[in-house]
Amino acid sequence: MSSAKAELMKYEEALEKFEVVIGLEVHIELNTKTKMFCGCANVFGDEPNTNVCPICIGLPGSLPAVNRRAIESSISIGLALGCQIAPNGRFSRKNYFYPDLAKNFQTSQYDEPIAFEGEISVEVPSGKFFTVAIERAHMEEDAGKLTHIGGNTGRIQGAEYSLVDYNRAGVPLVEIVTKPIYGGGAEAPELAAAYVRLIREMVKGLGVSDARMERGNVRCDANVSIRPHGQEKLGTRTETKNVNSLRSIERAVRYEIQRQAAILAKGGTITQETRHWHEDRGATSSGRPKSDADDYRYFPEPDLVPVQPSAEWVEELRAKLPEQPAARRKRLQLDWGFSDLEFRDVVNAGLMDPIEETVAAGAKPQAARKWWTGEIARIANAEDKEVSELSISASDVVELANLVESGKINDRMAREVLTGVLAGEGRPGQIVTDRGLEMVSDDGALLAAIDAALAKQPDVLEKIREGKLQAAGAVIGAVMQAMKGTADAARVRELIIQRAAE
Repeated sequence: MSSAKAELMKYEEALEKFEVVIGLEVHIELNTKTKMFCGCANVFGDEPNTNVCPICIGLPGSLPAVNRRAIESSISIGLALGCQIAPNGRFSRKNYFYPDLAKNFQTSQYDEPIAFEGEISVEVPSGKFFTVAIERAHMEEDAGKLTHIGGNTGRIQGAEYSLVDYNRAGVPLVEIVTKPIYGGGAEAPELAAAYVRLIREMVKGLGVSDARMERGNVRCDANVSIRPHGQEKLGTRTETKNVNSLRSIERAVRYEIQRQAAILAKGGTITQETRHWHEDRGATSSGRPKSDADDYRYFPEPDLVPVQPSAEWVEELRAKLPEQPAARRKRLQLDWGFSDLEFRDVVNAGLMDPIEETVAAGAKPQAARKWWTGEIARIANAEDKEVSELSISASDVVELANLVESGKINDRMAREVLTGVLAGEGRPGQIVTDRGLEMVSDDGALLAAIDAALAKQPDVLEKIREGKLQAAGAVIGAVMQAMKGTADAARVRELIIQRAAE
């Protein structure tokens, strides 16, 4: 397959010619102790193929049993989405060639999902709110993980062979499917990312998922179609599979809008298919023709009884729902004293959780915001990573902020300390000691450096006496250079002015 990008229409031109319709399917990996239909451990990062049994690898005669905690978590998700909870549901077999699911079918819910007909309000970066209608949230099992060996893309194309790890096969999933989302316009890509961010925030608050996108706990399939303005019939959609970062979701939706617009403008047709997102190229590529439900030959799972949650159980779970994301955001903004713009930047950067943890650990809100949205976010962007992938904790940021506030280090030193933390050199206080970064506050040492600098610039004191205080800048710079940046610049300035007054 060619790695060249498809022809793209300019985004603004595409929006002038076409209406954008999106639909999002978000897969939430539940954090139950065991898998969906067996007793194997649900643990990330274990040695490949160690958490497997006859049930999750589909050996003949093995019989599944439903994980009650997974059902409970699924109901909680449905309730948080404002959905109705089905009094009766069942699992079905979704038949397909799954190289990473040994039994060659997925146990899922088809026509009787656990939750249906909900809605959620989503705020985009501009501050505008959209109501996203939820069609369904259904339970299913995850597939295993394929690792493609050979080639230079990490994908099956060009690989010499593939290895499969079945540890993830059978892990509980909830798939949340939206109804078509109209009216996003130019903000459709941002709306898609904001919706997934809100879902991630919600399930983490519920405690039902670790919600770490870099681990695949939250994955999004983004459906995109476009149609000429005024046309009633929906355009042919494409489904970009398993996009696992918020930035990639936004970029993939934008790319598909531009790609499809270029095709339609030339009289071409859109193929209904799955597509793959390539982060390195910023492009999607064709996967396989999109199957319809009939192609999967769904039929009721004969080895599992229907799921019939009682009304009492549903109401018990409803009563346990935590604070809704919108209410939490309002509370945190008030508690932290952030302006609307400051708080919106925090939310859009996905940094509300680490800032909350940092404040809870003892940092002042503005200091926590400064470091997470500033230098830490800058480093993450430079390394093309999510902030959560960096090796820094809330307690590290608290210690760093306290070192700055106490005057032991300045901001320049703090950035150097932060680099050391991320490099695995230890905690901030230890790095300050190891690198000799602590600010010099001894007036004697500072005066010695000042006098040495003044000896080379004898006219500075006279200029200061004449009221030209800016002349002190040259001496301050010389002192800072001589002391390798460890001097307190403000104190140096005070001492220079004192010298001039003598």
